[in-house]
Amino acid sequence: MSDIIARLSGQPDLYTALRALAGQAPDLTLAQVHAALAAGDGVAQDTARRLASVDQGLLAAVMRAGRGLPAVAGAAAVRAHIESTSPAPLFLPEIGNGPTIALLTRGEVPDMPAFSDRAFDAWFAAKGVPYGLGSYGEKRSVYATDQFADAASPERRVIHLGIDVFAPAGTPLYAPLPGKVRHLTYNADPLDYGHTLIVEHQAGEVAFFTLYGHLAGTLPGLLTVGQEVEAGQIIAHLGDWPENGGWAPHVHFQIVTDLLAQRDGNFFGVGQESLWDIWQSISPDPNLILRLDPARFRL
Repeated sequence: MSDIIARLSGQPDLYTALRALAGQAPDLTLAQVHAALAAGDGVAQDTARRLASVDQGLLAAVMRAGRGLPAVAGAAAVRAHIESTSPAPLFLPEIGNGPTIALLTRGEVPDMPAFSDRAFDAWFAAKGVPYGLGSYGEKRSVYATDQFADAASPERRVIHLGIDVFAPAGTPLYAPLPGKVRHLTYNADPLDYGHTLIVEHQAGEVAFFTLYGHLAGTLPGLLTVGQEVEAGQIIAHLGDWPENGGWAPHVHFQIVTDLLAQRDGNFFGVGQESLWDIWQSISPDPNLILRLDPARFRL
């Protein structure tokens, strides 16, 4: 217990420290970490509170990665299953059958307003293309508020875990894979998902999920929790301001191999850069389903 306290107590970045500790003590459990810190002095107890305040599933994934194991045990099975399927298109007409524009956010498109700026709508409409694409794995400066940080580390979550597809508000979305509705939620915080759908799928005995954020208020009238959906079925429409969380109309589309400790119909849409290998296991590239030419995500 003294070694746990010595290596974690007061550390500013508990994710990195916990990962290193798990590599040195492969039999150590998260429960033992909590117990050791709670039994320590004031600094150790404060560290225990910091750890307790963050997603415990993410901490478990960090410890697995520290031991040299897959961060999510079933992630490889999910990837293999998706690669073996023929997903239905998410939009009609299909994204890949016409022109698109890559919407990169780090100054590559100097005149592009922010996605959270209402001027974006007119800018995008003037481009005359049916779809705009936001990249998986892009580091975005827009995620600078406190809701993209936690007590375990000063590092903000800035790496995008989904693919964004921009199109006019009201555009229908179609289920790419068969599944069952797990969550229908309105995530109301500014710059959150707004109306959100999470669908559960099966890769053999392994469950995985697709998440659709920034949807229209038509969502509760289309689906119910527990409802089976078929590939190709209309499951949502793109939301408008402000029902979609305060963004230009688009869908945030994400694969999730493990919902971690999230049980309220929300999930991380961005992750820490220092944990990118772990987040890739939790949320692999959604282009596994969309199957777009990677060149469409570049200028």
